[in-house]
Amino acid sequence: MSTRRDLTESPYLAAVAGRKPSRTPVWFMRQAGRSLPEYRALRERHSMLAACFEPEVACEITLQPIRRHGVDAAILFSDIVVPLRAAGIDLDIVADVGPVIAEPIRTAADIDAMKPLDPQAIQPICRAVSLLVDALGEVPLIGFAGAPFTLASYLVEGGPSRDHARTKAMMLAEPANWHALMAKLADLTIAFLRGQLDAGVDAIQMFDSWAGTLSLADYRQYVLPHSSRVFAALAEYGVPMTHFGVGTAELLGAMSDAGATVVGVDWRTALTNAAARVRPGTALQGNLDPVVLQAGWPVVERAARAVVDDGRRAIDAGAAGHVFNLGHGVPPQTDPGVLTELVALVHSL
Repeated sequence: MSTRRDLTESPYLAAVAGRKPSRTPVWFMRQAGRSLPEYRALRERHSMLAACFEPEVACEITLQPIRRHGVDAAILFSDIVVPLRAAGIDLDIVADVGPVIAEPIRTAADIDAMKPLDPQAIQPICRAVSLLVDALGEVPLIGFAGAPFTLASYLVEGGPSRDHARTKAMMLAEPANWHALMAKLADLTIAFLRGQLDAGVDAIQMFDSWAGTLSLADYRQYVLPHSSRVFAALAEYGVPMTHFGVGTAELLGAMSDAGATVVGVDWRTALTNAAARVRPGTALQGNLDPVVLQAGWPVVERAARAVVDDGRRAIDAGAAGHVFNLGHGVPPQTDPGVLTELVALVHSL
C-alpha cells in the first residue's frame, strides 16, 4: 500500500469527508476528454484503448483539464472496460459505438472460462497513477472502475444496449449463472481498484452507468451484494469512495447501502431529495444537467447557482458535504471556455 499524499487543504477531500471546504469543490466526469482540442489532437495519434494503456499519454490527458479549468480533482484517464481487457477479454472501443465484445458471455461455460485480472496487464495504468501523483501537487487523483452490473451488461449484450434485454434475461432466468458472473466481475473490479489504490490514487469512484435500468427490488437482489463486496474489500484504504449511476433516483438509498461514502446524483433528482434517500453522513456529488452547457452562459450561470444552493440545503438536511459536478459526462460539443468559466463561478460562490 503506497503512502498517501498529505492533501489536507484539498477542498474536494474536505467536502467528501464532511469537513468544511475552503470553497465548493468542482470536477467533471469526462473532463479529460472529448471537448478539449488538445485531447482530440492526442487522440488522432492513439486509439482509445491504446491511450489507456500508454502511461505517459494517460497522464497527459488526465492533466489537461487541470491546467485548463483549475478543477479541484483529477480523474484518471481510463475506461471501464480496461480491466476486462486485462483479464483477456477480446474487445475494442469503437468510435461512435462504444465497447464491443468479440465473444459475448452467455453460458455457464463462458463464465467458467473467464480469467482473473492479470496484475501485469494493469502495470501501465499503475504507472500512469504514479506519474500523476508526482505531477498533480496539491490536486487529488480519483481512480475509477465500472461496477459489476455495468461490466456484465457489456459482456452479455456484446456492446452498448438500450434495454439490456439479454442481461436481464440471464439475471432473472438463470440466477446461478448470473451470480457466478457477478462474483467474477466483483473480483475483477476489486483487483483493478486495488492496483490503482496501491499506486497512490487519493479517492475512487465506481460507475454503475446502467443500473438505472433496474427496479429497486431487482437491484437489491441481483446487484447490491456484489457492489457491496467491492466497497467492503477496499474500505481498509480509508479513502473517499463514490458510487454513481444514471437514472438511479429510486436506487439512491440502496446504492448508498452498498458502502460508498459519496453518492453521485444525476440531474433528474434534486440534491435535497437525494439527501433524504441516502444514509445519513453520506456526501453528495452532482448534478448540473450536461445539456445546460449548450444553452448559453446566462442559463449556465443560473443553473449552476441553483445546484450550489441545492447542495447547501442538502448539507443542512444531513448530507456530509457537496461536490459540484455534472449529472453525467461532459458532452463532446461543449465549449471548453464555458467549463473554465463555470469552475470560476462555483469557486466564487
